[in-house]
Amino acid sequence: MEQQISEAIQEGRTALGIELGSTRIKAVLIDEQFQTIATGSYEWESQLLDGVWTYSLASVWQGIQESYQALAASVQSRYGEPLTRIGSIGFSAMMHGYLAFDENDQLLVPFRTWRNASTEAAEKALTELFQYNIPQRWSIAHLYQAILNQEAHIPEVNFLTTLAGYVHWQLTGEKVIGIGDASGMFPIDSLQKDYDRQMMAQFDDLILPENLPWQLADILPKVLVAGEAAGTLSAAGALRLDPTGTLLPGIPFCPPEGDAGTGMVATNSVAQRSGNVSAGTSAFAMIVLESGLSKVYPEIDLVTTPAGDLVGMVHTNNCTSEINAWVKVFREFVEAAGVEMSTEALFTTLFNQALKGDPDCGGLLSYGYYSGENITKIAAGRPLFVRSPESRFTLANFMRLHLFSAFGAMKIGMDILTKEQVKIDRIVGHGGIFKTPTVAQRVLAAAMEAPVTVMETAGEGGAWGIALLAAFMKKKSVEETLTVFLSRVFQGKEGTTLAPLPEDIVGFTEFVKRYQHGLPIEQAAIDGLI
Repeated sequence: MEQQISEAIQEGRTALGIELGSTRIKAVLIDEQFQTIATGSYEWESQLLDGVWTYSLASVWQGIQESYQALAASVQSRYGEPLTRIGSIGFSAMMHGYLAFDENDQLLVPFRTWRNASTEAAEKALTELFQYNIPQRWSIAHLYQAILNQEAHIPEVNFLTTLAGYVHWQLTGEKVIGIGDASGMFPIDSLQKDYDRQMMAQFDDLILPENLPWQLADILPKVLVAGEAAGTLSAAGALRLDPTGTLLPGIPFCPPEGDAGTGMVATNSVAQRSGNVSAGTSAFAMIVLESGLSKVYPEIDLVTTPAGDLVGMVHTNNCTSEINAWVKVFREFVEAAGVEMSTEALFTTLFNQALKGDPDCGGLLSYGYYSGENITKIAAGRPLFVRSPESRFTLANFMRLHLFSAFGAMKIGMDILTKEQVKIDRIVGHGGIFKTPTVAQRVLAAAMEAPVTVMETAGEGGAWGIALLAAFMKKKSVEETLTVFLSRVFQGKEGTTLAPLPEDIVGFTEFVKRYQHGLPIEQAAIDGLI
């Protein structure tokens, strides 16, 4: 088997996917059977500079290079082969945000990530204009807010893109974007597989009094769907990805995608009536719709799969950060006590305690808001834990609470889709929170009130998903759809499915009532804690 993999590496019969997530950049190399050959990663985190959540472009490239070098070193160590050729490459990243460049390809203002809840005026105006939900984190909302703010750089904007689109551009020279990622920049016409031209005209009319030297079509990247060729690795790009000069240029790229799209691919959730929940620093539930919704809901984003099909997305800005923070405190305790325990064992121990808690978390309440949360209309982040003297404050209830809270805002959005009678045949959970068997899966099943499946690839996430998209672009059969391709990839990989327990559904319902009723407490923390 290792000899076959060595030959595949030598001959470039592989696919590489690299995803820039909120807290980790991960690289995954797969073979022709779509199995992982090697991985590499780099830990990073956003910075709050002058009130703006951002990452420096220097840290973007440092993270990409280090994660790639770790992967290449793993290939060399295990298979004795230098990584000179790769069959195809794909990049994905956090969706939305604002990366604006001038005609000299210089960044005009620091990267504004999806995490910034600072575009409320633009959100309201554009949603009203388009009669289409435009969340605050969308690129068009950031652009219009900058126009409303009379920011000096606006006339100089020559190109506007996402993080994945930026990296792809720098490595290939192509100003393109995958349709799933594009759908977080500007509304998409799912029939035409492109930006909605009527809405683009409406936006251009809206900004006409500004006398800007560009129209929207001039500055947005070209939209591509999964399977289309999106350029090749340039000589300069090869050196930027691999400064050792080992990797050769000319490798074909698939369209750059957003992390929502790669999550759908990694869980085989691109067919209608399928859905997935990606849980990390942020969380989103993606349900592939059979038709549009009856009206505009500010809690529901309408985006697309990487193939361009309409998706209802419930996006929450906050999910696992507060869990990770508390586990770090427990880590400090075990180290202070002189106890040796791996991080994995610590998570497993604490998560399993959650299954022993009261169904409703014993009356405890938590908001893991490190940033604002649009669904609950909270504008800023104040992580908060509160209880009454009568609450049952135990370790089991405490851990159960934070798992419930991680999906609290999402539950509010999913209830809207339930009222819209959206049909869901299957939901797949993925992300690091599902690495501990059954625990988060059981909590999510209660929140969704539906069976939840977790596959063995749950921890691989979007980096594996974008590697699959790179393989699809290179290896798809003639006229093969992404849905059919993924049925081949996932053949025999059924995963583990848990149905919700009645007592968990009742408990989660009680918790969500408390969660919604307590929102003024969270607002008071914002008002009172400076």
